[in-house]
Order: sequence, then structure tokens, then C-alpha cells
Amino acid sequence: MKRIFDVVAVLVGLLLIWPLILLLALLVRIKLGAPIFFCQTRPGMGGKPFKMYKFRTMTDERDAKGNLLPDEQRLTSFGKFLRSTSLDELPELINVLKGEMSLVGPRPLLMEYLPLYSSEQARRHEVRPGITGWAQVNGRNAISWEDKFKLDVWYVDHRSFWLDIKILCMTFAKVFKREGISQDGQATASKFTGNQKQF
Repeated sequence: MKRIFDVVAVLVGLLLIWPLILLLALLVRIKLGAPIFFCQTRPGMGGKPFKMYKFRTMTDERDAKGNLLPDEQRLTSFGKFLRSTSLDELPELINVLKGEMSLVGPRPLLMEYLPLYSSEQARRHEVRPGITGWAQVNGRNAISWEDKFKLDVWYVDHRSFWLDIKILCMTFAKVFKREGISQDGQATASKFTGNQKQF
């Protein structure tokens, strides 16, 4: 039922918002250049790698040695707007149609985090990753990694169709209020470096 809901909801959504997606693609090309999409390998269900798509929000500015500048220096005001409104996430609808993601589930993080999880935290990969999730509507980037993972595992244990509907409704409210977009002093969130203690 979850998969059917994802596909139907995405197809209906794309019919309604395709002009917005085209407009955003054009603005990204004009303001940030090519490529329009930011593509990165992320772990899916069972930790299986897949290519996740987002609208790019940063420039490719580099220092004198050719190294990329820190995220906060490459994140433009337009990029901040895309992130704060979560419009940069719209291309992930492609991943949902491909069956790599769901509308609701734990967010797909970096491949390099896989060996850093405790056995309990790794349970977040028992389901498809989502565009939004229980952790996103309960703090997003403003909470600690440990709290995020606890919320992710809670979702795995309590997931249901009606919980997904609740999370989607809460997501729209959070996006409207633009809450939890980043940690203090970070463009988004600091990197996960492992556990101080296992839970």
C-alpha cells in the first residue's frame, strides 16, 4: 500500500507542479550554472547505493589551490532559499518513482556513515529512505545525530500508512515555518563522526 501511495501521489504531484519544477531548473541554471542537479550516491534500503537527485544550491567556487571553498561560502542566498523551502528536494521525486526512495522514511545520508552506525542505528536502513521523515518533523538539522537516529529507528518500529500521512502534513507546516534548517554555525549540519556511546 505504501508503494502504491508513493507512486500515485508523485504522479499526481508532478502533474500539478511541473511548471514550478521547470522554473526552478531555469533559475538554478541562470544563478548557479550547470549542472542543474546535484547527484550523490547515498545508501538506500539495506544500505544499497543509489544516485540521489537534488537541485544544486552551491557554487563551485574554489581557493587558489583548487580546493572547494567551505559550504557556507558557496551557499548563495538563492541556494539558502531553496533549502529553507525544501524546493531543492523536488528532484528526489524521480528517486521515489524509481523505487529507490519513499515519500516518508529516514533521510538518506552519506555512504561514509555506514560503518559508523551502532547496530541499532543501522536499523534505519530496514526501510526505504524518504524525502521527509519522523526526524525531519521533530527537529530536522537542529537536533543531535543521536536524537535523529533514535527518531529514525522509532519510525521503523511504528511505521504505518496513517503515520506517513501525519508526517507529510507536519512536513508542510515545518516547511512553511522554515524550522530546523541548520545547526548553529553550520550551512546545514555538522558531519556524523561516530558514537561517543552506543544506545
